[in-house]
Parts: sequence; structure tokens; C-alpha cells
Amino acid sequence: MKMKPIILASSSPRRREILEQVGVSFEIVPSDKEEIITKTKPYDIVKDLASMKANDVLLKVSKPSIIIGADTIVAHNDRIMGKPKDELDAKHMIQELQNDTHEVYTGVSIILSDYNDENILISKELNFYEKTSVSVTAISEDEIDAYVASKEPLDKAGAYAIQGRFATFISKIEGDYFNVVGLPIAKIYEALKREGITINYI
Repeated sequence: MKMKPIILASSSPRRREILEQVGVSFEIVPSDKEEIITKTKPYDIVKDLASMKANDVLLKVSKPSIIIGADTIVAHNDRIMGKPKDELDAKHMIQELQNDTHEVYTGVSIILSDYNDENILISKELNFYEKTSVSVTAISEDEIDAYVASKEPLDKAGAYAIQGRFATFISKIEGDYFNVVGLPIAKIYEALKREGITINYI
């Protein structure tokens, strides 16, 4: 199957960097759809939100394409942790995660769109999630305060960036590292291969 343009339905710099790192040619068309959560299980929530984003961008794009939507959340003891509201919220999140293991879920929606025989744009959606377990070392109050003061955790699910300064507090991960960053690129690549799609590299 001939490769159609890849469109990333996200303005996340982390997801953009992952696609750039593997050398994939892509465009960015971010979704501005309001995120409405109707499910309770982390893996259902991320799959739904990823699908909302991808389908929102599908309405904005009028050409055959591969649209990738994604959403990432952190879950600890069945409590879902999104992005912190402020520095105090970030501090509380890190206090909860330190000296324990939590899970990171990323939902992915890949929409394959093309024209049918009547020249009408049709689509097929692939929807899945990836889960990674992350273990965090014990972190002192002063270390937490210093990390929060860096502002790094303020726009991150779970209030940390595994690829940033917080890496010094990660003792172990089980699963896909890139899933924690925000995009399980290997699983996406495998899903496209199963559809007979060959990636175009820059």
C-alpha cells in the first residue's frame, strides 16, 4: 500500500520529538476538542481520548492520510493522575509516586482515510493502548521542591518527565520507555505494518 501523509493530532513536543527521532515524515494538526471522560478504567480512558482527538482532526483534514491521536495518563493505586493544576498539585503528585511503582497508559488511535470508488473520503480506525510500569526511588522533600521549582512537571501527566530531570529518580521501568514519554512508537509501527503500510522516512 502506498504511504499516505502522517498527521500527528497533537501539539505535544514529546510526541513530535519521538517521530522526529525515528526519522518519520509527518505534519502536525492538533486537536482542540474538549476532553470528555466517560470511562473509569485507565486503558479505556486513554483509548477514548485518543480516538476523540484523531476523529476531530479527521474532520479538519480533507485528504487521504494517516492520522495519529494519542493520550497519556499516569495511574497509581487506581487513582488517575493527569497534568497538575499548579505547583502544589505537582508536589502532591510526586510525593505520592515516590518510593513506589505506578503505571503509565498511552492510548493510540490511528485513522486511515482514503477515497472510495465514489470519491468519498472513508476511514478505518485502529485503537489500542500500551502500559508501562515505572518505579520511582525515595525522594526527599528538598528534592521534590527543587524539581517542582524547575517548572518541568507542570505540563506533564503525573507531574514528571522521564526524559528530563526526573530521570534521576527512576529506578526501573517494565515495558516501553517511549510509551512513558507519550507515544509507543514500536506498537504504532507494527500496527501500520499489519495494514500493509510502509513508513516514509525523511
